[in-house]
Amino acid sequence: MKDSSNIVRVSRVKKDFTMGKNTVHVLKGIDLEIKTGEYLSIMGPSGSGKTTLFNMIGGLDKPSSGSVFIDEIDISQLDAYELAWLRCRKIGYIFQTFNIIQVMTALENVTLPMIFAGTPDDEARDRGMELLDVVGLKERFQHKPFELSGGQQQRVAIARALANDPAIILADEPTGNLDLSTGDEIIKLLKMLSAEKNVTIISATHDLKMLNVSDRVIWISDGRIDKIENRDELSISLGQIA
Repeated sequence: MKDSSNIVRVSRVKKDFTMGKNTVHVLKGIDLEIKTGEYLSIMGPSGSGKTTLFNMIGGLDKPSSGSVFIDEIDISQLDAYELAWLRCRKIGYIFQTFNIIQVMTALENVTLPMIFAGTPDDEARDRGMELLDVVGLKERFQHKPFELSGGQQQRVAIARALANDPAIILADEPTGNLDLSTGDEIIKLLKMLSAEKNVTIISATHDLKMLNVSDRVIWISDGRIDKIENRDELSISLGQIA
């Protein structure tokens, strides 16, 4: 029976890659349900398949078999235009390398997705300023990336991810290029957005600090879900991490 509180549903997803004469089975049958407003971390060693699963959920790649549903729409069945529309309006992306445009100001970077979505210029600017205020950068709206620290650039990326009021934010190693203190600030900011705006946060990460804010952690191993733990069930605590 389908649960209407689930915003994402992954059903029997497999993903294979062909490398020369060899076929590599990266995902080997993933079943997963993610609730609206949940803060979920996908964790596992390099090569485990977590980034591939992340890309399936974000519509950045298609499964070899199985289905990925967002609001019960099978995104693997959408054509390129339909998928682009869904990604623009339903999903915000945050990347390890920030991926903000170097020749554009903070405000211009944040408003760019709104322009693609057809938002009028004045409305886009007003919302862009509001979002920069949310991430603590309202006073630096005219600064370009080279005038901002790594943490500030990631805050711009978070504001940009929120531009079209998405239901889901996909964060791929969002603290990977940040120092410990700045990374902690970004994690707390994402948690605040999840709690206050009921945005579903899905993070693919190696950062064990994510354990402290995640509602659930999905542990991936060898292309399969090894275990799913609620925060109060986690077998690793921050106090045990060297």
